[in-house]
Amino acid sequence: MVRTSSSRFPGPPQRGRARLSPIALLALAGVALGLILGLDGAALASEAGHGADSLHLDGSGLAIWWVLPFVGMLLSIALFPLLAPHFWEHNFGKVALAWSAIFLAPAVALLGGTVSAYALVHTIVAEYVPFIILLLALFAIAGGIRVKGSLSGTPGMNLVFLIIGTGLASLMGTTGASMLLIRPYIAASSHRRYRVHTIVFFIFLVSNIGGSLTPLGDPPLFLGFLKGVTFFWTTANIWVETVALEIALLALHYLVDSYLYKKEGSPTVPATEKIGLEGSINFLLLAAVVGLVLMSGLWHSEGQVNVWADINYLHSDIIRDAGLLFLTGLTVYVTPKATRKGNNFTWAPIMEVAKIFFGIFITMIPAIAILRSGTDGALASVIALVSSPEGEPVNKAYFFLTGALSSFLDNAPTYLVFFNTAAGTSPNPAQFLMNEVPSTLAAISCGAVFMGANSYIGNAPNFMVRSIAEERGVKMPSFFGYLVWSIGILVPLFIVLAFVFF
Repeated sequence: MVRTSSSRFPGPPQRGRARLSPIALLALAGVALGLILGLDGAALASEAGHGADSLHLDGSGLAIWWVLPFVGMLLSIALFPLLAPHFWEHNFGKVALAWSAIFLAPAVALLGGTVSAYALVHTIVAEYVPFIILLLALFAIAGGIRVKGSLSGTPGMNLVFLIIGTGLASLMGTTGASMLLIRPYIAASSHRRYRVHTIVFFIFLVSNIGGSLTPLGDPPLFLGFLKGVTFFWTTANIWVETVALEIALLALHYLVDSYLYKKEGSPTVPATEKIGLEGSINFLLLAAVVGLVLMSGLWHSEGQVNVWADINYLHSDIIRDAGLLFLTGLTVYVTPKATRKGNNFTWAPIMEVAKIFFGIFITMIPAIAILRSGTDGALASVIALVSSPEGEPVNKAYFFLTGALSSFLDNAPTYLVFFNTAAGTSPNPAQFLMNEVPSTLAAISCGAVFMGANSYIGNAPNFMVRSIAEERGVKMPSFFGYLVWSIGILVPLFIVLAFVFF
């Protein structure tokens, strides 16, 4: 379809005052940021000199100003779609790249090219590439499964979808469950006038909270499993908190959905096609994805490919990522084109997520480094809140701090920071946490998983679900609009949860 808007055909050039493009403004922001960071340059240069034997970025030497590019990236996601939607639609990848450069340029100048390059390569190789490959495989495979038939998105049907998705999230991961169910879930309510609330609660439950009962559910718990937390520890120790929160959200959704459904006149869809499945072979491919992820965690491969210094690509990780790419190609080959067409499947959502999360991962580097430096870093006063003056863990603080940081930073390293903080100097952190302070480990686990639902970037599937919903015609809330939903619904429930259980 050809667009004929005035933005597409601006007509003859107009004379007048020159206006800076948003990209140019970002470049000026980078210069300003460089001047701000330059105030801390002497200390940083000294820190870099002392750290010449190590390539790792030392967060204890970073001022809090280094998180400004990350804040800028978040504000771009929040404001550009509202203030300059046409620009954002065509340039979000350039904006992500610009903010990445705004961080990297001062980093090279003040921290040194080698340290900065190492941080960049480590983030891309060890974190971003595996993240995108897994998302790509799940997105492509789930997009090849079509629930056909006339599903009517009644409050009861939507409740069934949410219950199934919430249960599946701990078995196949929040991303897998979200990608599997989001398209039929949206299609079932395509005739409804009010649909935003159904997607928001889907993100709350299926994309986040439902994944709290096994290490397969969410990356933080998988890291805990790799650190020695037994596979069913979370199942046995936080199921009450999880079920209580899920019941509260499911009941609230049903009440809201029922009210809006009646307000719409209780619309129904006539049955024109029997309910059935197309592309069911993709369920086997989804099982293969889960198997590859488990294999990479359980198989402690000694073989590896050295990328740079201590950045190594383990053979098990190579097999996992190669296997995921193979499954991505296989699903495209074995799934009939008509099935994907029936799903309105396109590659646009995964492309959007890949570009935006590139900027998030890169600009997040100093924030994660500062967080990992613990009591030696700029967030020392925050980290200190998790212990009482007597040295006892404050579980409510662990829950809220782990959760608050997981809402905007990667919840996996955030989980590890507080995991290690709570373990202290114990030679066996997992055993100490599970046996000596299990309520503290429960608070960390719940905070990392539950509060990933607080923002669109709190967990990988959140943004993906939003992109798919908007592609299917659901006008989703803005970044800040979504925060209104999460603050209004989730935060009060989290406060009650903390006082009851922690």
